[in-house]
Amino acid sequence: MPIMSSDDFSIHADECDSVGGGMSISDLPDEVTSIDDLDCECWSEFESLEDIE
Repeated sequence: MPIMSSDDFSIHADECDSVGGGMSISDLPDEVTSIDDLDCECWSEFESLEDIE
């Protein structure tokens, strides 16, 4: 399940060390249309958005 950082509202994977404080979200925001829209390195292990959900 993705986590939204409370610091800058960026989206991170569950096991990301960079997220700090945040809250779990059930769905990715509508603005995220490809894996390239997710900036953090924690998404590098995923090949596409379908792998996340």
